[in-house]
Amino acid sequence: MSETIAILGSGGWGTTLAVLLDEAGHHCRLWVRRPDEALDIERLRQNSRFLPGIPLPNTLRITSEPAEALDGATLAFIVVPMRSLAENLRALGPHLPPDAVIVSGVKGIAADTGQRVSEIAAAELGPDILHRWVALSGPNIGREVAAREATTTVIAGPNRAITERVQRIFTLPWFRAYTSDDLIGVELAGALKNIVAIGAGMVDGLHLGQNAHAALLTRGLAEMTRLGIAAGANPLTFGGLAGIGDLVATCGSAQSRNHYVGVQLAQGHSLSDITGYMENVAEGIETTRGARVLARSLQVELPIAETMHEVLF
Repeated sequence: MSETIAILGSGGWGTTLAVLLDEAGHHCRLWVRRPDEALDIERLRQNSRFLPGIPLPNTLRITSEPAEALDGATLAFIVVPMRSLAENLRALGPHLPPDAVIVSGVKGIAADTGQRVSEIAAAELGPDILHRWVALSGPNIGREVAAREATTTVIAGPNRAITERVQRIFTLPWFRAYTSDDLIGVELAGALKNIVAIGAGMVDGLHLGQNAHAALLTRGLAEMTRLGIAAGANPLTFGGLAGIGDLVATCGSAQSRNHYVGVQLAQGHSLSDITGYMENVAEGIETTRGARVLARSLQVELPIAETMHEVLF
C-alpha cells in the first residue's frame, strides 16, 4: 500500500531515505530547510552538497515549505542534526498531521541534558507524540544504501502495529527492516556507537592494529550495554542490528563520518579544522558530551566515553 511520506531533512541520510522510499512506490516529499538549496536540488535533481552523484527520481518533490512537505502526510521522517532537533521540532510541529506516524532517523544524545531523541520530542511536542513515534537505526551507511547495496535496519517503538506498518513501507529486495519494542535501547545504541567509532578511527589512524581495533569495539559494546541497562533498555538490543551491527559498520567504514574524525585526530589535525571541512555532522562529537551527562546522572562508569571527552574537549 502506497503512503504519502514527508522526509524532513536533506542531509545525506535524509536524501537517501527519500530516494529509497520513492523507489519503493511511495509519494515522497523532501523538505530542505534553505530555499536556495531546495531550488538548487530541484534544478540539478541531485543533492550535490550531501549526496553527490546520486540522481533523484523525477517523482520526488522538493520543497522548503514545511506545510507543503507535510500536507496529507501519513508518515513523517525526522532526519535532522541532533543539535538542531528541538528547534526543528518547534518549527515543524504545527504542520504535523495529527495521525501521521513519526519516524526518527536522528542519532544522538543531547549534549547539555543527556536526553534521548524521543525525550526531546515529548518535551517539544507533548508526551502523546510517543504513541506514534518510532526510531529507525541499524548498519546503514547512507551511500551504500543509495547505491542499492544490501542492508538491514531496525524499526523500534512501543506500538507493534505501528512498527510493523513502518516495516512494510520498505518493500525493496535489497533493504530489509526488522522491528523492536525497545525504543530506549535502539536510540542509545545508535547514539553511543558513534563515540566508539571516533576512537576506532584514532586506533586505525595510529596504525595500532586489528587487535586493538577489536578490543576497542568489544569494550565499547560492553560500555554501551551497561549504560543502556541503567537507562531501562533491553541488553539484547545491543547484540542486534542497532547495537553490534551498527557499531561494526560505523567503526570499519571509510565512509563513516565519526571514524573519519578519529583518523584525522590521530594524524594531528585539530577538531575545529576537521569539522570545518566537513559537510555532514559527526554526531559522536556532541554525543560524547551527552553520554557523559547521562552516565553521571545514572551513576554509570564509561571509561571510553570519558577518555574520548578528554581527547575531544
